Amino acid sequence: MDKKKRIALITSGGDASGMNAAIRTITRYAIFKGIEVYGFYEGYKGLINNSFTVLDSNSVGGIIDRGGTFLYSARSERFKCREGQKEAIDNLNKNGIDALIVIGGDGSFRGALELHRQGIQVIGIPATIDNDIPHTDYSIGFDTALNVIIDLISKIRDTASSHDRIFVIEVMGRNSGLIAVNTGVACGADYVLIPELDVDLIKISGQIKNNRAGKRHTLVIVAEGAAKASDVASSIRMLVGREVRISVLGHIQRGGSPSALDRVLAAQFGEKSVDLIIEGKRGLMVGINAMKISTSKFEDVISGQKEINRELYDLAHILSL
Repeated sequence: MDKKKRIALITSGGDASGMNAAIRTITRYAIFKGIEVYGFYEGYKGLINNSFTVLDSNSVGGIIDRGGTFLYSARSERFKCREGQKEAIDNLNKNGIDALIVIGGDGSFRGALELHRQGIQVIGIPATIDNDIPHTDYSIGFDTALNVIIDLISKIRDTASSHDRIFVIEVMGRNSGLIAVNTGVACGADYVLIPELDVDLIKISGQIKNNRAGKRHTLVIVAEGAAKASDVASSIRMLVGREVRISVLGHIQRGGSPSALDRVLAAQFGEKSVDLIIEGKRGLMVGINAMKISTSKFEDVISGQKEINRELYDLAHILSL
């Protein structure tokens, strides 16, 4: 009797809501196609430690609405060296694994590319709340994070209006302002500061001072990579002469039950990744562009850079006038 095809999957890098939904789809769709599924714990660290569980339909039941990843995630410095990569490959071979699906972001795909170059069939699924992965319009987790942030800022707006406050709100986005820009538009923020563009706090403070008449609140959204909320607040306080409150949203942005969009994306990405493995394809990331599922080479994803939508950034400030 021929051995059943076996695939492994890992969730790597920062957690993102919808990862569990992707695990569920991959597992059940692969089983439907007659493939066994091994889930390795804690990303590449689990591959090195040979820490895994065999997944079946029951083991992924009831996880579609859970945030985070029940396979856990971790950073692995050892995997960055060739010795660690060899240990991971040896464990995949020892367990009879034919292919690997990596669910994660840029750093995760760099690791996937190394395995691909060493002969492992690897497919990637983009999952990061920053949505900064090139060659895909959306990454799993981005929409959920936006909805969490929007809910939190709506609550901040309530108290800001009640007390006539200026608030500086820091959101995630160390290298990308995509969260900040989309949040700014969706929340009706007055100003959005992002790492891609220079910040002129003197100009912003002047506008705040001149535009305060009739306004009961001012909301300034700051991507963490653009500046610290405390520094921005101090500058505005000094230049405007008013008290400025700070809210750093932090890791609460990562959590929460995945949105409908992230659940559907997870299903589509998961199905496509399994189909690619069956077709013998390798070294590819699944994505979505213009509402159609697409694929891109790891090399192109890693060497590319996702730019912000400047028109959307400008619109956020036009609508705040």
